[in-house]
Amino acid sequence: MSFAQQLGIKHPILLAPMAGVSTPELAAEVSNQGGLGSLGLGANSVESARKQILDTQVLTDHPFQVNFFCHESVESSAESQQVWIDYIRPVFEKYNSPAPTELKRIYPSFKDNDDFLNLVLETKPKAVSFHFGIPHPHQITKLKEAGILTLVSATNLAEARAIEKAGIDIIIAQGIEAGGHRGIFNPTFDAAITTADLVRLITQNCTLPVVAAGGIMNGQQIKYMLNLGASAVQLGTAFVQCKTSSANSTYRQALLNQPITQVTASISGRPARGIINHWQMEIDLPERPKTAPYPYAYDLAKQLNALAIKNGDVGYGAFWAGSNVAQIRELEARDLINQLILEMNQI
Repeated sequence: MSFAQQLGIKHPILLAPMAGVSTPELAAEVSNQGGLGSLGLGANSVESARKQILDTQVLTDHPFQVNFFCHESVESSAESQQVWIDYIRPVFEKYNSPAPTELKRIYPSFKDNDDFLNLVLETKPKAVSFHFGIPHPHQITKLKEAGILTLVSATNLAEARAIEKAGIDIIIAQGIEAGGHRGIFNPTFDAAITTADLVRLITQNCTLPVVAAGGIMNGQQIKYMLNLGASAVQLGTAFVQCKTSSANSTYRQALLNQPITQVTASISGRPARGIINHWQMEIDLPERPKTAPYPYAYDLAKQLNALAIKNGDVGYGAFWAGSNVAQIRELEARDLINQLILEMNQI
């Protein structure tokens, strides 16, 4: 069985599951056009995730994937929080507002309990993917028994080998060019391998199908990754400008007007690539202390961004984007898929 047959898709193109940007409409458009649509559900409650899945199933009869964060949840000490709060405090004071006194763990992990697992088993999407780590063995077993395909992001060979050993079906090779959060299992270590090198490395040392992800914006780049041995590609930034994404106008304008990116851990507590703004230019200074852990730091960042917006400053937003964002096109999802296929087939 070919990779496309395994996933039930016509084209080797996966929509990246962008939490906060992907929508049922965007996922369905990609799936209806022969790719694999996706829903980024890592920031959702069980009920809101259920609604997104059910809404997508109304809009398409074709396969799609759902995605969850799979990090090791940690408790954040008051001391580590206070160091980070104190460092960011002057920005709050600039807007005549007190800094928060405590940060919350705003995002759950798939591994915290089986609530999201039970949701997936209930709704039965074609595939489920994971970022930041690998689910518990019993969770993988349950998904396999239900016939649901599993994918996990790897940023280096050690992670890829762990994914294969765990019995996962497909490896997503996330290169350093990728927008959004790095899928690193250990938030303190990033091998920073390019997408092309990572595809070569994993295909030479693992037997599972590999999906290339990171910096892929056009059909020529897709063809290059397939020629390197990838079974498919995953694109995120390329789809953010589609009308059916939930990106707001400020985000969309930043992608077009400021297409330079940098990785920062200051926003969420985990490294993530986005459009350069106040975080990279004013917060990521040489003397910056260690951030509060993920996702506690994200709680502070979201509070600061909301405050800044009220004061007319959009420079504290999290405008995630890949390194080739300057190549972005303003097309509808179906038209973008068609254009990518056309470019792939050009001699």
